[in-house]
Amino acid sequence: MAVCLTVVCLVCSAPLGGMYALTAEPIEKANADILKASIGAVLPEGGELSDAKPVEVGGQASEYYVSTVDGAPVAYAVKSTTVGFGGPLVLMVGITADGVVYNTSVLSHNETPGLGAKCNTDEKFMNQFKGFDPSSKSLTVKKDGGDVDAITASTITSRAYSQAVDNAVKAFNSIKGE
Repeated sequence: MAVCLTVVCLVCSAPLGGMYALTAEPIEKANADILKASIGAVLPEGGELSDAKPVEVGGQASEYYVSTVDGAPVAYAVKSTTVGFGGPLVLMVGITADGVVYNTSVLSHNETPGLGAKCNTDEKFMNQFKGFDPSSKSLTVKKDGGDVDAITASTITSRAYSQAVDNAVKAFNSIKGE
């Protein structure tokens, strides 16, 4: 009986292992392409991009990239993760050398389709972070006394998005030594 069960398990698990081996590289390449596109979306054009550098963002290990022109930093792309309504919400946040948010991009999320998932499609919501100066505005939703308009019926996701941007700004400040 035990031998029969072992054979059945081996026969079933071998194709799974083979399928994983076949798909691991394409999945890794797709994730790298998403990361590259996201970095490009949050940084001004024309800079030379550094390799990933480690940084702590919101108490978690993460990474950032520096865009330089003639050797001088012009912007930073910081990867930031928070927890939204449906699980991890991972953003890439572009911040200019003077500390203003240049742009944001969602790398991954598990938010509710039609509600929290709008954090990746709602132009009005996403565009409010472009040019956002955290030295003069609060990166919290208006419901909590801040300056960010939440997505309708998605306050938790909006809070998480804002927190991810705020964590990236704090990481930027620590990178800059402020």
